[in-house]
Amino acid sequence: MKRFFCILILFMLSACSNGESIDTTEDEMLDTKNVDIPSIIFTSNKQNSVIDEKEMKSSIKTYLDTYEALYLASYPFQGKIDDEIKLTQSELDKLDQIYRLTKENDENFSNYISQNTLPEGYLEESERISRYITGINEMLYEIDIMLNQLTDDIDKGVIPTVNLDSITKKSDVVNGREQKKIEEFLERKDIDTNAFGENSLRKSE
Repeated sequence: MKRFFCILILFMLSACSNGESIDTTEDEMLDTKNVDIPSIIFTSNKQNSVIDEKEMKSSIKTYLDTYEALYLASYPFQGKIDDEIKLTQSELDKLDQIYRLTKENDENFSNYISQNTLPEGYLEESERISRYITGINEMLYEIDIMLNQLTDDIDKGVIPTVNLDSITKKSDVVNGREQKKIEEFLERKDIDTNAFGENSLRKSE
């Protein structure tokens, strides 16, 4: 039942986000044994500094590559949760670590672009990238919390209600239109990143 609501919610969200392509088998999705959690996320101690274009490109690449790596790392755990397979304590610890790193990655990049002077033409698009990626991650957190609540209601014999208001409000920044703008910017600036690429689980159609 939980998986039904997960599919329902993701289907509704896909109408706002232009669709996502996932090419993986069920066994691969549920394999948590060989999950590679990134040991390095985006960080910077710079404040009130002038960032040159070379560093800015590298910063964007690091942020997006880390986002993609963390999302790929979380995917097998989310697959088990959606199939109502109980996670071991070790798996729960790994998933908690992934969530923590994801949040730190978002916060570090947001602080970096707001506390420094970026090269001409980079501020608006960097803010767009930050809003978009942070929005996606917040949606995933909220969906997970919602699905857990739905499962509790079903177990108690209560007819669940699905409230997507707080999630769909993020569609202003998490949609195919915004993703296309980001992809065009990355291509224009020749920033090669794993996010949105051929090997990404998140590709606009």
